[in-house]
Amino acid sequence: MARSAPILADSTLRLHDLEPSSEEFRRAAVAGLSASPKTLPCKFFYDAEGSRLFDAICELPEYYPTRTELAILRRNAGAMAEAIGPEARIVEFGSGAGIKIRLLLEALERPAAYVPVDISREHMMAAAAGLAADFPRLRIAPVCADYTQPFGLPSIRGVTSRATVGFFPGSTIGNFTPTEAVAFLARARRLLGPGSMMLVGVDVPKDPHILEAAYDDAAGVTAAFNRNLLVRMQRELGARLDLDGFRHEARWCAERRRVEMHLVSLARQEIVIGPARFPLARGETIHTENSYKYAVPEFRALAGRSGWLPAEVWTDPDNLFSVHLLRSG
Repeated sequence: MARSAPILADSTLRLHDLEPSSEEFRRAAVAGLSASPKTLPCKFFYDAEGSRLFDAICELPEYYPTRTELAILRRNAGAMAEAIGPEARIVEFGSGAGIKIRLLLEALERPAAYVPVDISREHMMAAAAGLAADFPRLRIAPVCADYTQPFGLPSIRGVTSRATVGFFPGSTIGNFTPTEAVAFLARARRLLGPGSMMLVGVDVPKDPHILEAAYDDAAGVTAAFNRNLLVRMQRELGARLDLDGFRHEARWCAERRRVEMHLVSLARQEIVIGPARFPLARGETIHTENSYKYAVPEFRALAGRSGWLPAEVWTDPDNLFSVHLLRSG
């Protein structure tokens, strides 16, 4: 996606729409299914249904990251706000339901503006409308975009800020490979500008049984979330495939310190997208997502390689999760 020109927002909740097109989705799906092993990009999980399913995942008993990070934020939002300072502009990458940002906004002193950035337009706008109702003095400028690609931040009339702060909760940084994570953080530092900061949620390594249960819950919600990629391909790309011909699988890869999500073919079959045909053998998988886990020193070193200066770190009593404050220097 080409870098957009500066965008000027006149009013709260004026949408800046840079949503990836169906053609981008098609190209990504064809490229991934042509690869060996086959892959599909996890960013396309998040249409309206995928976002709804992910919100349901966050409330599951097996899925510890959300409730643990929320507890860290509740306990330490005041300290985070003090470190950030007054009149900050907050840019949230992958804003989702907007639950965690509320805790930060409530603690901040006179936040200047909030810029949610998400690939799921309807979900983001619903969350932004709720925040606008609860924070009537806060200027909100939603941006529908793929934040893994370059985009421009909106300039909001009548708003000046003392600092711009990126907010990237939920351990989403783990969806990138380490090399991709360094590139993303470096790109975010350039986007946010001189004197900026960034709060990043990071999941830490732990018992593989806990990890695998978190990504393969007993109720099958994560399985439905994973298969929703195939549903989207049918609906938006006209793909011909057997939805019942795949099962969800989550596996811990100790060597790479990541949980992997796969769609496993239950029989010999093929996926057809336009003229392109992609045969799958029985047991062959489509790799849909990674979730890398970093110990605190490991992530601080990774952030340093991207040009950020690691600062404060907050964790829970059981050291299941960490939230890092990074400074641009």
